[in-house]
Amino acid sequence: MAASERRAFAHKINRTVAAEVRKQVSRERSGSPHSSRRSSSSLGVPLTEVIEPLDFEDVLLSRPPEVEPGPLRDLIEFPVDDLELLKQPRECRTTESGVPEDGQLDAQVRAAVEMYSEDWVIVRRRYQHLSTAYSPITTETQREWQKGLTCQVFEQDTPGDERTGPEDVDDPQHCSGSPEDTPRSSGASGIFSLRNLAADSLLPTLLEQAAPEDVDRRNEALRRQHRAPTLLTLYPAPDEDEAVERCSRPEPPREHFGQRILVKCLSLKFEIEIEPIFGTLALYDVREKKKISENFYFDLNSDSVKGLLRAHGTHPAISTLARSAIFSVTYPSPDIFLVVKLEKVLQQGDISECCEPYMVMKEADTAKNKEKLEKLRLAAEQFCTRLGRYRMPFAWTAVHLANIVSRPQDRDSDSEGERRPTWAERRRRGPQDRGYSGDDACSFSSFRPATLTVTNFFKQEAERLSDEDLFKFLADMRRPSSLLRRLRPVTAQLKLDISPAPENLHFCLSPDLLHVKPYPDPRGRPTKEILEFPAREVYAPHSCYRNLLFVYPHSLNFSSRQGSVRNLAVRIQYMAGEDQSQALPVIFGKSSCSEFTREAFTPVVYHNKSPEFYEEFKLRLPACVTENHHLFFTFYHVSCQPRPGTALETPVGFTWIPLLQHGRLRTGPFCLPVSVDQPPPSYSVLTPDVALPGMRWVDGHKGVFSVELTAVSSVHPQDPHLDKFFTLVHVLEEGIFPFRLKETVLSEGTMEQELRASLAALRLASPEPLVAFSHLVLDKLVRLVVRPPIICGQMVNLGRGAFEAMAHVASLVHRNLEAVQDSRGHCPLLASYVHYAFRLPGGDLSLPGEAPPATVQAATLARGSGRPASLYLARSKSISSSNPDLAVVPGSVDDEVSRILASKLLHEELALQWVVSGSAVRELVLQHAWFFFQLMVKSMELHLLLGQRLDTPRKLRFPGRFLDDIAALVASVGLEVITRVHKDMKLAERLNASLAFFLSDLLSIADRGYIFSLVRAHYKQVATRLQSAPNPTALLTLRMDFTRILCSHEHYVTLNLPCCPLSPPASPSPSVSSTTSQSSTFSSQAPDPKVTSMFELSGPFRQQHFLSGLLLTELALALDPEAEGASLLHKKAISAVHSLLCSHDVDSRYAEATVKAKVAELYLPLLSLARDTLPQLHGFAEGSGQRSRLASMLDSDTEGEGDIGSTINPSVAMAIAGGPLAPGSRTSISQGPSTAARSGCPLSAESSRTLLVCVLWVLKNAEPTLLQRWAADLALPQLGRLLDLLYLCLAAFEYKGKKAFERINSLTFKKSLDMKARLEEAILGTIGARQEMVRRSRERSPFGNQENVRWRKSATHWRQTSDRVDKTKDEMEHEALVDGNLATEASLVVLDTLETIVQTVMLSEARESILSAVLKVVLYSLGSAQSALFLQHGLATQRALVSKFPELLFEEDTELCADLCLRLLRHCGSRISTIRMHASASLYLLMRQNFEIGHNFARVKMLVTMSLSSLVGTTQNFSEEHLRKSLKTILTYAEEDIGLRDSTFAEQVQDLMFNLHMILTDTVKMKEHQEDPEMLMDLMYRIARGYQGSPDLRLTWLQNMAGKHAELGNHAEAAQCMVHAAALVAEYLALLEDSRHLPVGCVSFQNVSSNVLEESAISDDILSPDEEGFCSGKNFTELGLVGLLEQAAGYFTMGGLYEAVNEVYKNLIPILEAHRDYKKLAAVHGKLQEAFTKIMHQSSGWERVFGTYFRVGFYGTRFGDLDEQEFVYKEPSITKLAEISHRLEEFYTERFGDDVVEIIKDSNPVDKSKLDPQKAYIQITYVEPHFDTYELKDRVTYFDRNYGLRAFLFCTPFTPDGRAHGELAEQHKRKTLLSTEHAFPYIKTRIRVCHREETVLTPVEVAIEDMQKKTRELAFATEQDPPDAKMLQMVLQGSVGPTVNQGPLEVAQVFLSEIPEDPKLFRHHNKLRLCFKDFCKKCEDALRKNKALIGPDQKEYHRELERHYSRLREALQPLLTQRLPQLLAPSSTSLRSSMNRSSFRKADL
Repeated sequence: MAASERRAFAHKINRTVAAEVRKQVSRERSGSPHSSRRSSSSLGVPLTEVIEPLDFEDVLLSRPPEVEPGPLRDLIEFPVDDLELLKQPRECRTTESGVPEDGQLDAQVRAAVEMYSEDWVIVRRRYQHLSTAYSPITTETQREWQKGLTCQVFEQDTPGDERTGPEDVDDPQHCSGSPEDTPRSSGASGIFSLRNLAADSLLPTLLEQAAPEDVDRRNEALRRQHRAPTLLTLYPAPDEDEAVERCSRPEPPREHFGQRILVKCLSLKFEIEIEPIFGTLALYDVREKKKISENFYFDLNSDSVKGLLRAHGTHPAISTLARSAIFSVTYPSPDIFLVVKLEKVLQQGDISECCEPYMVMKEADTAKNKEKLEKLRLAAEQFCTRLGRYRMPFAWTAVHLANIVSRPQDRDSDSEGERRPTWAERRRRGPQDRGYSGDDACSFSSFRPATLTVTNFFKQEAERLSDEDLFKFLADMRRPSSLLRRLRPVTAQLKLDISPAPENLHFCLSPDLLHVKPYPDPRGRPTKEILEFPAREVYAPHSCYRNLLFVYPHSLNFSSRQGSVRNLAVRIQYMAGEDQSQALPVIFGKSSCSEFTREAFTPVVYHNKSPEFYEEFKLRLPACVTENHHLFFTFYHVSCQPRPGTALETPVGFTWIPLLQHGRLRTGPFCLPVSVDQPPPSYSVLTPDVALPGMRWVDGHKGVFSVELTAVSSVHPQDPHLDKFFTLVHVLEEGIFPFRLKETVLSEGTMEQELRASLAALRLASPEPLVAFSHLVLDKLVRLVVRPPIICGQMVNLGRGAFEAMAHVASLVHRNLEAVQDSRGHCPLLASYVHYAFRLPGGDLSLPGEAPPATVQAATLARGSGRPASLYLARSKSISSSNPDLAVVPGSVDDEVSRILASKLLHEELALQWVVSGSAVRELVLQHAWFFFQLMVKSMELHLLLGQRLDTPRKLRFPGRFLDDIAALVASVGLEVITRVHKDMKLAERLNASLAFFLSDLLSIADRGYIFSLVRAHYKQVATRLQSAPNPTALLTLRMDFTRILCSHEHYVTLNLPCCPLSPPASPSPSVSSTTSQSSTFSSQAPDPKVTSMFELSGPFRQQHFLSGLLLTELALALDPEAEGASLLHKKAISAVHSLLCSHDVDSRYAEATVKAKVAELYLPLLSLARDTLPQLHGFAEGSGQRSRLASMLDSDTEGEGDIGSTINPSVAMAIAGGPLAPGSRTSISQGPSTAARSGCPLSAESSRTLLVCVLWVLKNAEPTLLQRWAADLALPQLGRLLDLLYLCLAAFEYKGKKAFERINSLTFKKSLDMKARLEEAILGTIGARQEMVRRSRERSPFGNQENVRWRKSATHWRQTSDRVDKTKDEMEHEALVDGNLATEASLVVLDTLETIVQTVMLSEARESILSAVLKVVLYSLGSAQSALFLQHGLATQRALVSKFPELLFEEDTELCADLCLRLLRHCGSRISTIRMHASASLYLLMRQNFEIGHNFARVKMLVTMSLSSLVGTTQNFSEEHLRKSLKTILTYAEEDIGLRDSTFAEQVQDLMFNLHMILTDTVKMKEHQEDPEMLMDLMYRIARGYQGSPDLRLTWLQNMAGKHAELGNHAEAAQCMVHAAALVAEYLALLEDSRHLPVGCVSFQNVSSNVLEESAISDDILSPDEEGFCSGKNFTELGLVGLLEQAAGYFTMGGLYEAVNEVYKNLIPILEAHRDYKKLAAVHGKLQEAFTKIMHQSSGWERVFGTYFRVGFYGTRFGDLDEQEFVYKEPSITKLAEISHRLEEFYTERFGDDVVEIIKDSNPVDKSKLDPQKAYIQITYVEPHFDTYELKDRVTYFDRNYGLRAFLFCTPFTPDGRAHGELAEQHKRKTLLSTEHAFPYIKTRIRVCHREETVLTPVEVAIEDMQKKTRELAFATEQDPPDAKMLQMVLQGSVGPTVNQGPLEVAQVFLSEIPEDPKLFRHHNKLRLCFKDFCKKCEDALRKNKALIGPDQKEYHRELERHYSRLREALQPLLTQRLPQLLAPSSTSLRSSMNRSSFRKADL
């Protein structure tokens, strides 16, 4: 395309974009502040408004389901059997119902009996379980779906030790080849080894000639195989916290139980066994001072002892033989005791006397006490025979349950040595027990079972038998100093087993003695369930019939009663009349007796006129209690001694309690007078308080007998308000007037008033009975609404009163059950009432057996609900809706009609009453709106089912005025939501959800179009409010929840009319798609508006797919960059879509592909939405992981302009230029159209990932042809963004590898938290702290600052570590498996979409730019971590692309081709054979196509070679063995390719393969030296040098070396590599064009490093710049050069070489100046300033230590080519000789084995002949940089003396006899000067020594050097500024101090005492003398300086130094004054020649 054309094209695009922007701005100005950027006019109606939906029912009429073929038919209409009516039998725990047989029952009992026996009536929506509300997608359900996944194979998971290539077993000698001198492995051997390799299998169809269409078809068919059927089951489950639609079916009402404990009585043994003992168990709560269970009676006597009572016993009933009991505790507390009371048969004597034998006698003394025992037995036998029916108190004890429940878990209490809580032990525990905090301190449901033996019993005290006394004793027991301790105990052994009760215990009896299921055999010994009397109120409705009465006699006072009344027993009877024969057998038996008795006695306290009782009598109340029923008490005096003429029992008093009063059961405490005489006839209807004439009373008719009655009854409410209500209702039902109510008599006239008053008074009922009878109350209220009573022939409309009463009842129930509400504030009790118990009153629901349940016959309801349509009219006239309480006069209508009129429909009445209710009631109703909504819905459903109206068209199902009421109701509740959102967020949330659920339910039964219009009205209400709302986020959150609930409908898909084609708008103007305004990319004609509107949130789309439109609109508005509170809304909106798509994925109805494609059509706008949101999405592709994957190979510019490898963005380029990229104009993909556009609130990684997975779902399931048509209509920029989106999808779902799962992963981390939290919830109960937290966060989040939204993160930090521990290996394996499948499926979906796009663009004008963008995405997919399955498809697609559009790679952009080569080569080295197979095929085809275009494939050759170098240099786990296989495979292809037989192609391929093979061989060596950095760098250096003729490759290797150096911390060397690279590029650029501002070539870099001239080897003869494929990398540009220089400067800075930074920038600044890049210039100068400042601050140089140098020599054949080589090593600063020595020794020992390597300790020349040939020797010497004197003039600074070093010096002392050190006169020194090939620092850290020079110093010369050194040190210390006194004194001490050996004096005495004989030495002699003179002078100066510096404390020390100095000077004086005679004579030539260096041995190497 010509430049001008291209420009025009770009102009066109820009113009359009600008026009769009202008439109947008004007729209935003005119629109509301919240109008979205997406509310474009192109969509018709702005998104902020809800479009009017289609009339659903009409659409269906016009398009009946029969029209659709096959599986789509089911999508059109709801199934016929959608609603069904079920009668579920009520679950009964017991085998018999316990309900009384039908006798003459009164209305109250009859109502209760019906209530507890009728079946549940359940309306079931058959498909509701498919809704997200009822079957949520959780991690567990996902796990189920994930079963059977195939394991995807990934390169990164395959172990790396599979290599067994021949290279790995090479001989070490061969491997350590010399880096420089050996030739690169000769071609012949390389060819040979490659020829012998086995190739991978070939792709059969690769070389076939096939049409592109066929190839595409074949590829597509292959891609379709082995695919995951669903995508979202592989993605983590939707967030639990957002699931507002979550519902669960309520549990059916069940009997209430607390925590249950099982107590087994095993044995009771006393010291003496003489008589039967009877036991009682009960629980007592000390804190509440309450007995919290009924009594359990047990009898553990042996059969022989029981035989003593034969005379009195009937045959015992099996139920009385129980020895184990289940106690229920609702409120566990540490204050609960299990109290055991023992009784015995009454005998003569008080309790103490009777206990005496038990306390005194011991079992051990049986023989001794034989007589006594016999006597006692005899007496006992007599008493049993005579008094066997009476008992007396004996002893008691208590077990503190908290000790058992909370004992340490490790104590094994089930063993033989059972736990015996002795008294002392119990006392010790006392204080801890008080430390319990509240009820939760102990749980009775989970503790280790315990067997305990209670040994101490306390005898009962006659005066202290009452419960009050018992509580005092128990409280005292807990004190450490208990009074009870002081009492003498009755010793016995009671063995008890206490454990948590198991779930389904066999042989259990309920408190009513009914058999609890399972009860296998009626003869088995039972366990009794003991009735609980909870410590506090328990709010639970009655669910079974129970009618028990407990009687507690407390005390009797007969002190004033005359006569013999001492041993008092009270007999109790339940009388049905006044005759003794009418005593009913309703008293429960105790132990070992009959089940029920007609009478029972209290125990007798011996000789006590005022006894106290602790007895409990349990009675079963008859079903029908009448006025005559009463309890009758008879008081007896029992004579214990048999006296002649004295009766056994004498009645001494009578009293009674009538059980009914005004129809109510009498309970509570009574204090009764006792009559001496038998009461007269008809006494029973009166109370004993009435003074009957002629009767004598004890104590003058005062109350002397205290007794209490308690009823546990599900028949009698025992609440006055409830009693009155039920009574009135039943009176109305029976119609018996007049009726007596308490004191008043009710006539029909007063009835209405009483009824209204009673309804109003229901709110005053006490909560516990109200909740208990709530079902009955609600039933009766419903009945009053539906069947208005007819009083005096007039229908009384009690609608309003009943409605208000219902509101109050619901409110009271809610209030008292607040603790158990679910997260939505629903009370489970009311929910289960509506779901199970509620029915329309007036008859049974008969379900005929033969008819299907959906069509239920309702015999009795037919007249009520199936009234003729004409009667609606009649009713609407007769009842005024304005006054619902207006009574209706039946008038002239006949009787049947009046009955019909008298029956109303509950839902209509509820709606009406709600709409017209007053404010107070309305408030109550609103608080619990859900309950009324659910009632209405069930009423409507029952009305339809029972009236068989389901076949009626929906529009006719409900009358118009009812629908009007519904509309008014929805509007008013909606308004409440909106107005309360800021006042009471919690209520607003609940109301919002209730309203949404109500409308959702109505969609199942009513006119759907009408419901949609209600939804729209609600939306409008919200929208109006949004404009003025102070904080719209809260409202938007609620609206989103509302939408989400609506969309959770099980027929959501059908509700969206998926099968009707979208009708394009009538007038084209309002909804022309935004793409139409630009010309479409691919076709000249305008795009198809139908298709466009399907993919946009267009008017037609939102109108037809109403719910889907709402949902996506919410999403669009939330993603709007201007939206407030965005992050919260993003999450909510995306989560809603995600959750729905998940449910579609697992829904069996949509399993077929065609159906799923239709479902996907409902979400097509999601693609456009996500595309437009691109700038806000999380930049997955920006992550360091992705960058590093390719950055190091393809990118060297550090300024982060991105690189093709990791970040590309075709869209910008397209939008700007419409053509290929201009150099340097690359932008990162993730920045979207421009970085500035990222103004909106960015999405979190999690939200972005979820949105992308939804996009992929749509792409996977949508109809491909539809996608193709859409893509064809897209404008260029939009298509670019779509490709960006696909690119991002690849990045977001890239596989992380198994290792990543071991590290905790932030995205999956949250999910596992949810799992944990749910587990906690299950453990803690229904609601845990977390749910509370979620709730609070919901309340908070919409307000104020957005930080609140972050609560979840902060709250979950603590779990991070624990989570990792929790995951098992299997779980991590599973996670990796799922992640692998997800990554594969996501990538395959992207691939499918790319193929679709490619097919679309075939004919396009701008196809190059699009195709190159497509190819970039394909390349990215090939470069990321992918499974073998994906790669074979990805590579197939890549081959198809390249074969169809070869010009893409070979004409335009080199970078694409480079990139492709790199990726293919990497896959050629894969360990997985299928990947290698496809990669080598792709690579071969690439070469072939390049060859076909130009008869050579220089470009591919070059790029492949470069890529290989790149791979080798940077990839750690690169497998060369596998790559060799691929090379062989490519060779095989070339040999078998018939098409190119005649050309040079095969030959060229062969050459290339062998060249690559050689590179690989070098690589093997590099692998071996991975641990030896020097050797590794040498090899890399050698490879780089081998590429001298190939600049691209040399550059690649220089960059590889730089990377390696940087890794090792050698920054100076890394910088040098970069400088060399820059010089290389500069040379190339200089050849190409002569630009002033560019460096001339290498020469320009000489100041940075003298070594850089190596790079000038590139000249025209080697390189012709025009040749294709050369220097084509992106670094060979000015921009590349700038990048390299910047990197060099960066490395220099890191290495502290700031002076070099300046030199680098000298070359960079002119380029930047030429480009006028002032921003970078500013940065550069800033960096320069930093560098110079650092140089100033570190001027002395000590702060910067540049390196330490060592000479290293290698000796021995084991080193191979290194043998006898010498190197200078540069080591990090301050490296000690020992360190490098240790490092090298360790390294080579590891390589050659132990005892082979030896370090030569000295620095003397090595004589090779003396070395052991089997060993390897290393000689290491410290060397210092050496400078000639002339050099030192230039090398002024410390930096100068450490940079550019070529000469190094080391000295070796020796003596003629071979020792290193000797006497001064024989001490010689060897100076060795080494020169290296290159100057340090260089591009490697060791450089070979190229020249060596040795100088030997004679002893006198050594002495001269030493003295000069000492003098220099003195001078330095003296002249130092500021002066350093310590250093000065040290030097002085060493100079003048008296030293023993080799001090200055000794040197002078050895060398100066005699004049030498050899004239040659005169000069040295003289020089030494002059040195000493100088030395003395300097000592004097130093002393003078020291004197000035010292303080008074050092004066003595200074004097001492002066004394030493004067001694030294005196000793030296004679030696220094003698003169050499020859020095005075004129100098002769011989002398001069003596100074010649001929005497020095030179050694050149």
